[in-house]
Amino acid sequence: MTDVLIRKAGTSGRITLNRPDALNAATYEMCLKIEAAFDRWQDDPEVSCIVIDAEGTRAFCAGGDIAQLYETGRAGNFAYGQRFWADEYRLNAKIFNYPKPVVSFLQGFTMGGGVGIGCHGSHRVVGESSQIAMPECGIGLIPDVGGSLMLALAPGRLGEYLGTTCYRMDAADAIYAGFADTFIPEAHWPEIIETLETGGSPDILTDYAKAPGDAALQGQQDVINSFFGGDRLADILTLLRQSDDPFAIATLKAMARNAPLSMAATVEVLHRLRGPSISIAKALDLEYRFTSRAMEHGDLLEGIRAAIIDKDRTPSWQFADQNVPVIAVSKMLMPLKENALHLEGKQMAQTTVAVIGLGNMGAPMASNLAQAGMNVVGYDAAGTTAQGVRSAHSAVEAVRGADVVLTMLPNGAILRAVADDIIPEMKTGALFLDCSTVDVESARHVAAQAAEHGLGFVDAPVSGGIGGAAAGTLTFMAGGTVVDFETASPLFEIMGQKAVHCGDPGAGQAAKICNNMILGATMIATCEAFALADKLGLDRQKMFDVVSTSSGYSWSMNAYCPAPGVGPQSPADNDYTPGFAAELMLKDLGLSQQAAEAVDADTPMGELALELYRQFVEEENGTGKDFSAMLPRLAARGRS
Repeated sequence: MTDVLIRKAGTSGRITLNRPDALNAATYEMCLKIEAAFDRWQDDPEVSCIVIDAEGTRAFCAGGDIAQLYETGRAGNFAYGQRFWADEYRLNAKIFNYPKPVVSFLQGFTMGGGVGIGCHGSHRVVGESSQIAMPECGIGLIPDVGGSLMLALAPGRLGEYLGTTCYRMDAADAIYAGFADTFIPEAHWPEIIETLETGGSPDILTDYAKAPGDAALQGQQDVINSFFGGDRLADILTLLRQSDDPFAIATLKAMARNAPLSMAATVEVLHRLRGPSISIAKALDLEYRFTSRAMEHGDLLEGIRAAIIDKDRTPSWQFADQNVPVIAVSKMLMPLKENALHLEGKQMAQTTVAVIGLGNMGAPMASNLAQAGMNVVGYDAAGTTAQGVRSAHSAVEAVRGADVVLTMLPNGAILRAVADDIIPEMKTGALFLDCSTVDVESARHVAAQAAEHGLGFVDAPVSGGIGGAAAGTLTFMAGGTVVDFETASPLFEIMGQKAVHCGDPGAGQAAKICNNMILGATMIATCEAFALADKLGLDRQKMFDVVSTSSGYSWSMNAYCPAPGVGPQSPADNDYTPGFAAELMLKDLGLSQQAAEAVDADTPMGELALELYRQFVEEENGTGKDFSAMLPRLAARGRS
């Protein structure tokens, strides 16, 4: 029996999945045959639309056939899976971008790989039996086959909820979430397909459409948004664990079954996708970064074993306590260099990038760009170099012919001086990408200078410290035009985990200044609280357990705890060796107060934080220590 029936019927190209006993699970060979049919029919004048359906009543397609993936992966052959995913994703992109109508009829289960075949077309029909889901986190993958795109486009934070819980949507839910378009009772499907085969337009679907009923997800939208609005999996879990709401309890139970690394990466992928640069190509690229590593470095083999092979439903996941380090997610989502997924769209591999400033931050950023396959040339006045980066003898030499010039410099005065030298030598149309943390006026001055010479400009200071620069997990706060931000976005994806377009030139610096003023003040408050707890006889771990899940929750407490041996690993556990040095915090707080004075803003907490860090750095040997070393300073002092 043929697994997929492919034929022309009248004016339609017809594809029928034909493995009803296996819930029409898609094999590698089926995907290749379907892709070949799409290719044949694209320019065939006799084919006006594509119609996809499936045999049986239980499923349109319950996913990909993963048995072969398990066998090859267990044997150490990871290339088979990588080739399968690459070819499958190419098919998903073709369906999404197909120039002719693609009408799919989605009865029963449509999950995983079935979503990739059935939910990217122009007309997606669901009925009474339809159940649609992205269950990949349950076997150690992330929502893929382009499903991450639909999750990122779903209302509010529904994408995070659907992706991490593997929730099954009925017809009304699927239409609300954007996975389907039209509800039509299944008894009418055969006559509709016959009409399409005899030249009827897909517009006839509206004649049969019925109201699908109320979407349960729509009724839960507000509560989902309230729990799933955090930046990371840890934030979501913290909010859920704080609540005794029945929804939170049920959601935690559902998430407990799934692979923590997969859930954390799912949240990260959705956050990276959202924004003006969202596309099917970007979604598939991020998905492939994870799936191509999933057998060797992830939990896929263990997930398949527990669910399909041994069926014991007791997988042994990595990070079973659900505390997934940011670096673990970053490693799964790092660019694949020469092994990257190749789809239609912008390719950055041949981009030439000049990096000026190869210090503690600039050097690893430049290396990550080089490792991703870009042609990177660097220069630093101190003579430092970076791995994989070709060295130039001067900044002027470095920037000649470069498509992008990235600067990472100590202050605004140096940025202005370097800009004076290099802007006249940059080629017209190149992008000047400044990742330094400088004053707003310097950023705007250089932006205007760049514009006069026909250059793009983005100011994009970073958050994440030296560790984030090395791991490729930085956050970029960017100011510039939408066009220039889009040009810089592929570099942001390589060097970081998130980039936010904050507005016009200078807005990135403004966002960084405001962010670090909050950080400086909250770190002092966190350190003060630990010092007070010590003198009240309160155990530091007990205080952390309370505050980290209560209203005192903050990044300074939960992610970067200043108390050694408490909370996640932080510089406090390494004798306050800097992740973000106290003198850099002093610099940023100084910039915040300079900006506040310029616009007549009242910032008393920022002003006080600046003075405390000034004392710490300049008078109390705080230089060379992490900014969280304010804790031992405060713990050793009495009330004066």
